[in-house]
Amino acid sequence: MELQRVANLLEASLDPKQNKQAELALQQEEQKPGFSIGLLQIAASESYGNTVRLASALCFKNFIKRYWIDEDGVYKLPQDEIISIKRELIGLMVSVPPTIQSQLGDAIGIIADSDFPERWDTLVDDLVSRLTSDNPSTNNGVLQVAHSIFKRWRPLYRSDPLFTEINDVLKKFGQPFLTLLASTNNLIEQNRHNKAILQKLFATLNLIMKLLYDLSCQDLPPIFEDNLGSIAEVLQKYLTIDEPSLQTDDNDEVGVLEFVKSGIFEVLGLYVQKFEDAFGPYVETFVGSSWNLLTTTGPETKNDILVSKALQFLTSVTRIQQHAQAFNNEGVLSQVVEKVILPNLTLRDSDIEMFEDEPIEFIRRDLEGSDSDTRRRAATDFLRGLMSQYESLVTEVVFRYINHYLSEYSKNPKTGWKAKDTAVYLYSSIAAKGTITASQGVKSTNSLVNVLEFFQTNIANDLLSAESTQPILQVDAIKYLYTFRSQMSKEQWQHAFPLLVKHLASSNYVVYTYAAIAVERVLALTDENNHHIIDKMHVLPLAKELLEHLFNLIEKDKTNEPEITAAKVQENEFLMRCVMRVLIVARDGVIPFADNVLAHMIQITNIISVNPSNPRFYYYHFEAMGALVRFAAPSQPDKFEIALYQPFAAVLSNDIQEFIPYVLQLFAALLEANPSASLSEYYKSLIPPVLTVDYWLSKGNVPALVRLLSSIVQRGAVEIAANNQVEPILGIFKQLVGTKTNEVYAFELLECILSCFPREVLQNYYVLIMQMLLTRLQNTKTETLNSRFVRLYHFISAKDEVGLGADFFISIIDQVQSDIYVGLYLTIILPDTAKLARPLDRKTAVISLTKTLADSAAFAEKYRKGWAYTCEALLKLLENPPVPGATDDAIMEHDVDDMTFGVGFTQLTTIKTAARDPWPDVVDVKRWVGDYLRAADGRHNGRIVTFVQERLSPETRQSLVSYMQY
Repeated sequence: MELQRVANLLEASLDPKQNKQAELALQQEEQKPGFSIGLLQIAASESYGNTVRLASALCFKNFIKRYWIDEDGVYKLPQDEIISIKRELIGLMVSVPPTIQSQLGDAIGIIADSDFPERWDTLVDDLVSRLTSDNPSTNNGVLQVAHSIFKRWRPLYRSDPLFTEINDVLKKFGQPFLTLLASTNNLIEQNRHNKAILQKLFATLNLIMKLLYDLSCQDLPPIFEDNLGSIAEVLQKYLTIDEPSLQTDDNDEVGVLEFVKSGIFEVLGLYVQKFEDAFGPYVETFVGSSWNLLTTTGPETKNDILVSKALQFLTSVTRIQQHAQAFNNEGVLSQVVEKVILPNLTLRDSDIEMFEDEPIEFIRRDLEGSDSDTRRRAATDFLRGLMSQYESLVTEVVFRYINHYLSEYSKNPKTGWKAKDTAVYLYSSIAAKGTITASQGVKSTNSLVNVLEFFQTNIANDLLSAESTQPILQVDAIKYLYTFRSQMSKEQWQHAFPLLVKHLASSNYVVYTYAAIAVERVLALTDENNHHIIDKMHVLPLAKELLEHLFNLIEKDKTNEPEITAAKVQENEFLMRCVMRVLIVARDGVIPFADNVLAHMIQITNIISVNPSNPRFYYYHFEAMGALVRFAAPSQPDKFEIALYQPFAAVLSNDIQEFIPYVLQLFAALLEANPSASLSEYYKSLIPPVLTVDYWLSKGNVPALVRLLSSIVQRGAVEIAANNQVEPILGIFKQLVGTKTNEVYAFELLECILSCFPREVLQNYYVLIMQMLLTRLQNTKTETLNSRFVRLYHFISAKDEVGLGADFFISIIDQVQSDIYVGLYLTIILPDTAKLARPLDRKTAVISLTKTLADSAAFAEKYRKGWAYTCEALLKLLENPPVPGATDDAIMEHDVDDMTFGVGFTQLTTIKTAARDPWPDVVDVKRWVGDYLRAADGRHNGRIVTFVQERLSPETRQSLVSYMQY
């Protein structure tokens, strides 16, 4: 591999004009031996610029993510390259700048996920051997590696293997770690006047705090418990230390000192929550230190994380009755509210600047449920923690301040609006109880307050007289309704909802965005019967204008350059989520103005395709398109197919990887909207590219490609067979069934193939298909594979009306290997039939087993005992008969906060494939079984009754006869 060429390509990949070509060229370089080692050499060499070195480290991380191991944990790289990477990485981490360390540390974490500790048992020894007593730069590299590996433990569930791994690490790493903590503390004392060295030493201390958390996240290590006094002493020292040389000049720039103290508070919070029995004696000291820190730390934004962590620690303390008791005093609570809560709840100038200059960031931080460490949220949580212990006393104390601030506002509403904002925030903090959910908002309230009365008395006017109200108070009013939306009745919402809609017309970004957030959440709100509070009937009169206004806001250009107006949209995910929700609630009511909605959607697609930059925005955009396709396309399928083909085809041809999985799903939904039509020329042109290997190489494309290909087959099986394209489709099946990751999609495709192509078309392939399945079952059997194989068996066995059936399956399997069927049936098919969970799968199994008993010649003549076993399996299923699925077609949405966006698959819930029942006429399965067996007995001259008498035990015979007489 030529290093300079790769370095040039990495540099070109950072240039928007060259990045596509550079990334393609890098993909070619990836295939060359030693590519990963070359990337490490570039990252290590000071002869390249820092941006190229960082790009190389990032490329290495992504390369490792893709090529380190396969789904079975087997290395994909040559063994010598594996050894070289492990040997070079740790030493490299010690020598490169922190930005590069971060990327390489992530790569080490990926490797450790698969290799540590079993296949990398020398790692901890290597790390310990590199720790020094006097070189912070070297130590920081080592600690960064350790943190990259050990932080994996934080979210894991307790298990014996996990505890074994942690204990093995602590045996080697625990004492050197504590020694490093002591030596770092000593070096700091020796270098108090050397700023450059102090910066490095405090960076070491910051990493030590992270590792202290990592190593304690599951349980308190005995070595830490034995040294808890000295550890607490060091924590207390650096929590209270004042080191002016480490203070940053910029009020917005967080310094290393703030990071260290924030890390200490995270450790304190963990120890209070999990190890109070051991750590309890030290809590009072740290509560005092927290109080001093909170009452002396300024309002600068660089302190926000530190203040938030301190408040989170105090919130943890309030959950423990014996420590919370210190706050059970009216005077103490007044001091807490006045000196801690109010300074961190009141709007600062920096907050107002963000409201005006960075409105979308203001909203993301302010929203309930955000993971941002804001002072307001932390102060609110602390107050609610106190409320959970002393509701009456806290309510009484806080209400004095609420009334004070409302009084201040009433004296001069124009200048005193900040006082009202504080009052509303305070009230919301004490009014809400329990967890505030994304779907319902506040479900439980403080019994000592009346949230609706407070709204009507103090807040409603800010919604009614919008023109004269300060924008932040308008936002407070909207947010209040949004937060307490579950506390309002359906009738109250009928009156309040138009007020929210009206605020979409505001000229203020935060106001109209918050209005969109509230409108969307209220439209999603349902009652105890799962009926919408604001239903379709109430939305439709507003829907057309509401959608048009939302689109105008999205397409609103923020620049004053007319020539680029058409090439920009406001990628405000909250507005697009509101569009999606209106379409979901309006359902087919959107049809009269669907053309206009479709035109906006296409325009937005074309614009954002140029530079996809906000994953949440385009996720909601495609969900909205899905809702439109689902509810409007069935009534005008040709129009939708023609209109959407060009923009979607452009996404595929331009290889816009972020959009391809969405577009493939939408193509499939368009086909499914008109299932009885023949395949149009548009879709015929899609078949060749869909059958090429390139699209299938991306894991994120596979589920959507299978759905699209299945939809194409369902509408165009005749043309596909005539064009000799069946074999390439089976080639796709072969590729999918060979991997654990894709085996589920392989079976989905196979069931479609078996359903849609006549038996004569597939005649030459049945044996090959079965060979592939049996090879997988023999070599890499998994629970999922077993289950899907059993589902497939019953699917084939039940489809005797199209020439399939149990005897057909047996004839195919015998061609693969004679007499293998009995073993399969007894060890896999029958046992795993009982494990089927989905009602449709159980129903298919009931039909399959019934038809086997009724019509299978093999079971009648050859497998006499098998007939009895089949009957017993059928009766077992009928003990808990599958019932028809609910007809509720409510759309279950993703929680985007839990989603990781990227080049992968995200299912569009608005067009999620509904489970299809191949036997809709079979409703009462018990009655159907009895009817079918009686009819079969007539067809076969009393054979079924004879078998019942001859082959079944008395108990089994009695059970089956009861169904036949049903």
